[in-house]
Amino acid sequence: MLKKAALMGLSACIGLTGAISAQAQQAKEQYLPSLVYRTGPFAPSGIGFADGFADYVTLINQRDGGINGVKIRLEECETGYANDRGVECYERLKDRHGGATVVAPLSTGITYALIPRTRADGITMSTMGYGRADAAYGPVLDNVFMVPTTYWSSTTVVMDYIAEQEGGWENLKGKDIVHAYHDSAYGKEPLGVLRHYAEKYGFTLHEMPISPPGVEQRTVWTQVRRIKPDWISLFGWGVMNPTAIRTASSMGIDVSHMIGGIYAAQDDAVKPAGEDAKGYKAVTFHGPGADYPIYEELKEHVYDKDMAAGSGDAKGTIAYNRGLINAGYIVEAWRQAQEMSEKGRPSTREETLKAWQSLDIPEARTKELGMGGLMPPVHITCLDHEGPGMALIQQWNGEAWEQVTEFRKPNKDLVFPMYKASAEAYAKQEGITPKSCD
Repeated sequence: MLKKAALMGLSACIGLTGAISAQAQQAKEQYLPSLVYRTGPFAPSGIGFADGFADYVTLINQRDGGINGVKIRLEECETGYANDRGVECYERLKDRHGGATVVAPLSTGITYALIPRTRADGITMSTMGYGRADAAYGPVLDNVFMVPTTYWSSTTVVMDYIAEQEGGWENLKGKDIVHAYHDSAYGKEPLGVLRHYAEKYGFTLHEMPISPPGVEQRTVWTQVRRIKPDWISLFGWGVMNPTAIRTASSMGIDVSHMIGGIYAAQDDAVKPAGEDAKGYKAVTFHGPGADYPIYEELKEHVYDKDMAAGSGDAKGTIAYNRGLINAGYIVEAWRQAQEMSEKGRPSTREETLKAWQSLDIPEARTKELGMGGLMPPVHITCLDHEGPGMALIQQWNGEAWEQVTEFRKPNKDLVFPMYKASAEAYAKQEGITPKSCD
């Protein structure tokens, strides 16, 4: 009997030791759910982003052994870019493997749906160039970050470029500028900024909504041809973008005076349009192509070891580069969270959020990461969850994107008061008490 009891006690100890060991092993991992859309109508954009995101995480784990020894456990969940599936993914994954501390929804619609949920759960949201632009005003949505820019800031960079091409802001008077846009909240995002500039500088803004999905646009572009605009802003998504470029070009419209928004700047906007897209421009928040040291590191530690997430054909594309830098911002925030708390231990939700609220990645650090010129520097404060908000203009040469400007600062004097007013209206509507940043 005593022997049996002893064996039972030993078994219990072994079981307890095993449980503690499993917990210790799990505690050495930082969990990262990845909401992706590798399927569905927008998969051409989603696949590249998901590959870049995953490959950067693999690089950190393989080359560095994680963040100060803490490896990242990445788990993808397919949303198909559908809001309900995005919410289901979030709810299913958020408490797995020690709990998620940050999530990148990768969709404006999913972002809107998850804002109240992540606030309640204390989980940070990285909404890189999409979602609620007014989340850039930190006191209201203090867990949401628009790093590195917003639709509004990038639109001011577009207007600055147009004014430069016209020889100065004063020369915009009497010009015609068309805003052709996806008839949704997304497509309407830059209207406030464009209307401000039209009133201030005296050009005529023609607002041309295009019904999704935008496969038939001949009527719209016939109207545009009659206007004979000096410049065209294109805020499309998915199949709408190449259809717009192809249709406009077929009607003799100069696509070199067409500038796409952030999500009309990807390869799937131009490649399906073929030769019609040559000369087309777009605004983006990172460098194009693969001529950065990070790609040498990826080749050595990921590609050559057959550990890449995808087939390899997305490398250097706009979507892939966006995945790289989005993962880069998340990893650097965790690195800074460890600096603020304890190195070599996974960061909690509270520690992760605190790090994002003071995230600082200067240009020198982007170079250390092998992403100088690819990843724009960032400095976040309690008040400003966007940071510098820089963007650049690129142009399609028929085979690849060429960068035609350096990173440019947006007109924050214009957009930040707009962020504040919109965010405060949202706070009043939702019963949110803005955080004090004193």
